[in-house]
Amino acid sequence: MKKYNTLLILLALTAATTTIAQKKQLYTAPLGIESYTFRNSFPVNIVKTLDTIQKLGFTEYEGESYGMPAAEFKKLCSNRGIKIISTGADYGELVKSPEAVAHKAKNLGAKYVMCAWIPHANSGFTLENAKNAVEVFNKAGKILKDSGIIFCYHAHGYEFQPYQNGTLLDYLIKNTNPKYVSFEMDILWIHFGGGDPVALLKKYGNRWKLMHLKDLKKGTKKDLSGGTSQENDVALGTGEINIPAILKEAKKVGIKHYFIEDESNHPGEQVPKSIAYLKSLKE
Repeated sequence: MKKYNTLLILLALTAATTTIAQKKQLYTAPLGIESYTFRNSFPVNIVKTLDTIQKLGFTEYEGESYGMPAAEFKKLCSNRGIKIISTGADYGELVKSPEAVAHKAKNLGAKYVMCAWIPHANSGFTLENAKNAVEVFNKAGKILKDSGIIFCYHAHGYEFQPYQNGTLLDYLIKNTNPKYVSFEMDILWIHFGGGDPVALLKKYGNRWKLMHLKDLKKGTKKDLSGGTSQENDVALGTGEINIPAILKEAKKVGIKHYFIEDESNHPGEQVPKSIAYLKSLKE
């Protein structure tokens, strides 16, 4: 009888432990926002937009200062408990003056600089485009690193042109210097271009430093253009991307900064839903 009771107790403890584990939060990183989400409201009123971002619970920010002096914008963010993690740089800025890019990032207090587009013809992204980008990124990345800034290229989906046994994205990652060039994964654009976010996280590990959290409307036609209707950007958890699987792998490779980016014209409706979805996810 004692053995039977002990067995029952062990089974009960196991069940309780399993239940606790099942209820463990999957998304545990700070809530981050990409400024492009509020591209329509920032130019109208920066202060009110930052107030909205604060009320939604965001504590990390990626983006620009929308014409406001960097130090002033940084102070507004800091007063609201918002830390500027990353800022953007145009490809042309990296070519012309990476020193100026580093200066801007430091004034904002950003640790990362990301570039989201490599110029190329409408006919498609080519090996020549990739080779030029490798040269630009390695050079600019070194200058940024010397200033204490980490450079990340934000893949946009058009890089999945076939090349040798892989794609031009593989070429970019393999030919850029890991000391100077890291990457930001936008899960929508990776998926849209035909890539597998989970597989790419596994393949390139800590080359990925930042992540844009987005979801794509179910059944959206995909291509290598790097562009689709903004209305195909839907609230997290309502589209076709397997976000839980991506978040699990992202944790494993050590990504610490995630930014919700909603490219639709309805961020007021969709962003709260995306936040609620992230908070609802369990391991």
